[in-house]
Amino acid sequence: MVYSNIIVLLSLGLTITYITTSVPNFAQGTFAIFGSYVALTLLYLFNLHPYLSLPVCLVFGGLLGVVTYLVVLKPLIGRGANVVTLMIATLAWDIFLLGFIGAYSDYLQSVTKKGTQNFVFTTLDFKVLNLEGRLLVSSLVIVLTILTLTTLLYKTKLGIALRASMENPSLAEIMGINVEYTRIFSWFLSGSLAGLAGAILPFKQQIFPSTGDVIIVTIFASSIVGGLSSLLGAVLGGYIVGLSESLLSYTFSLYFGPAILSYSKVIPLSILIATLLISPKGLVSVRWRRLLKWFGR
Repeated sequence: MVYSNIIVLLSLGLTITYITTSVPNFAQGTFAIFGSYVALTLLYLFNLHPYLSLPVCLVFGGLLGVVTYLVVLKPLIGRGANVVTLMIATLAWDIFLLGFIGAYSDYLQSVTKKGTQNFVFTTLDFKVLNLEGRLLVSSLVIVLTILTLTTLLYKTKLGIALRASMENPSLAEIMGINVEYTRIFSWFLSGSLAGLAGAILPFKQQIFPSTGDVIIVTIFASSIVGGLSSLLGAVLGGYIVGLSESLLSYTFSLYFGPAILSYSKVIPLSILIATLLISPKGLVSVRWRRLLKWFGR
């Protein structure tokens, strides 16, 4: 559940930017690792517990998302770049961020004399009624995120403008909505969700600078399985793929040994391929009532 909660946060961020700018962000996983290193920095330099650093990681992650849009994507969009070009640009940005995080981790290690290339927060976790803090915190973050997004999108003027920009940018602009501001805000949301996920991720697994390139497979699989153009699909796909990867990897390791865990990404890829073959637009596009009636026969 902890892993699935983290994947849902990252899938929501990926879906939000795809809906608003039609850009599949290949740097989404590295956004999360950026948040992990923000939390590590606050821990080492200010002795701030990673759970208490969640608001800071949210802000820094959001700022990274804004920088990504303004520095990398907006100039290309202004020149009429197509989706493939923008996608490659996010991949190049991911490589740049990977190098930046690697260099920063070396610097942080030289300053603090503590390990930064491979770290975890598991020893800092707590328990309440035999429940691990990472489960409680990640679940609380998911609930607050869904409630906040629902309220924002359906109860505020900003949310109405954001949804209008998602559905029909040209018409929204004619109606007086500043589409550019909504795009910037959507990238802030995406980055902030990744920052939150990144601060929690070290409680689940070891973090190194290139971890983002490992989990990006699961993030894309989750968004596509649920439906890349649906926030509900991001939540649904995140739990389906996250739980499947965790449970099946654990089950296979019991029979084939822990070495099988290095091939765990085959599971989300298999689910992704099956979904594309059966329902290319994701599970939210399936007409479930009609399907249930067919099975009822």
